[in-house]
Amino acid sequence: MVDGRTLVGRIARVVHALRGGDRPGEVRVVVDGIAHYYLAYASTPVPAGAEVLIINNRGGRQVDVEPWPTVAGGEGSR
Repeated sequence: MVDGRTLVGRIARVVHALRGGDRPGEVRVVVDGIAHYYLAYASTPVPAGAEVLIINNRGGRQVDVEPWPTVAGGEGSR
């Protein structure tokens, strides 16, 4: 089992879409080379395949997340 403090601040990938509010989805996060799966809650829907930032550990293999922006093709780097 992963310590909750280890999860906060990590990037996870959405496995099953997050429906938003109190309707969870599922995310996969890799810690020390091992994949872990958690029920995840976000304030807005997030599609499967998107990256999210873990912002809180609820315990019981449940986390709160928020969308993680993905920069495409080097945009914004100058």
